[in-house]
Amino acid sequence: MSLNPQKKKVILIGSAFPYRGGNSLFVTHTYEALKAEFEVKIYNYKLLYPSILFPGTTQFDLSLQQFKVPNERIINSINPINWIRTANKLNKEDADLIVFDWWHPFFGLCHGAVSFLIRKKYKNKILFITENVVSHEANSIDKILTGLGLKFASNFLALSDIVEHELQKYSRGKKVFRSELPVYNCYEPSGEFDIQKVKKELGFDKDSLILLFFGYVRKYKGLDLLIAAFPKVLEKFPEARLLIVGEFYDNPQVYVEQIKTINITDKVKVVNEFVPNEEVAKYYRAADVVVLPYRSATQSGILNVAYAFHKAVIVTNVGGLAEFVKDGETGFLVGPDSPDSIAEGIIKFIKSKTTIDFAANIERFNNQNKFNKLPEVIKTILSDT
Repeated sequence: MSLNPQKKKVILIGSAFPYRGGNSLFVTHTYEALKAEFEVKIYNYKLLYPSILFPGTTQFDLSLQQFKVPNERIINSINPINWIRTANKLNKEDADLIVFDWWHPFFGLCHGAVSFLIRKKYKNKILFITENVVSHEANSIDKILTGLGLKFASNFLALSDIVEHELQKYSRGKKVFRSELPVYNCYEPSGEFDIQKVKKELGFDKDSLILLFFGYVRKYKGLDLLIAAFPKVLEKFPEARLLIVGEFYDNPQVYVEQIKTINITDKVKVVNEFVPNEEVAKYYRAADVVVLPYRSATQSGILNVAYAFHKAVIVTNVGGLAEFVKDGETGFLVGPDSPDSIAEGIIKFIKSKTTIDFAANIERFNNQNKFNKLPEVIKTILSDT
């Protein structure tokens, strides 16, 4: 039963602290957005990924600045006996809505089994929030697992137009509601911030124009395209510098060799690590523009962090990313898989950064973010159940 009969009870199933990464950040913000209107409980994972399958250094948030919300570490993503126990526990909760955070086919068997086992108790009360439908590097097995994972959803909440469209293959006519990722304004530091000091620490001059690539590195993120584009930017603006910050899930040597081959080593700074929360601000604050040269994407938390710092973005026109960029106002859209287009977009930004008030445009855009209305969306979903 709900501890507060005045509030509807919502249970979120997803990763949260002590896990790191964008999915945990999203669940944390979802909890914060809903807790005033609903009684919210988080069912977290006690095992998220088996360590052998995780490409990074650690799954856990080792930051000094930690984003903690109340949660119970209950779910083991690979243990069927645990899935039965989880379902039994959910069946005793008497919640008004069960919400699964879905982002990867790996969780297809786990989410499919748990939702199957609670489907009678929670008929029409199982919502899947779909950050992605299938992964960026999906194969036929991923598609099968996605079908199994989403099969027993009552309805869906998509975070971009492209995800809403992709859900047509899996939704079986069930209703799809809309929201989007929040503006991640949790990294803004308190007190004074010396940008020139940070530039010096990074090995840049005070007049350097810093292009920031942020986030973990995989082929679909297109870092190689940005590196290939950079010499063309240097021809026009020799003061430009490329700052690459994030943990490499690909072989970093491939990118290091590319940088050496085109002779830009002294113009590029690489920080190969997962950045703790308290360090995020210095990179965004020092940057002039954030570049997302992705080959594919649905939406990006990196973009929403950039907007939190009112930083303009250069974004390839792929997937759902274009939905969240007002071309010429909050940044520039460029052609995909094209170093020349990426270079032209960066040059266009540098030429216009003194005439276009990107920060003011981004502030207005942030105020229209659909995540701000998430409590109203959940109320609408509840009224349909």
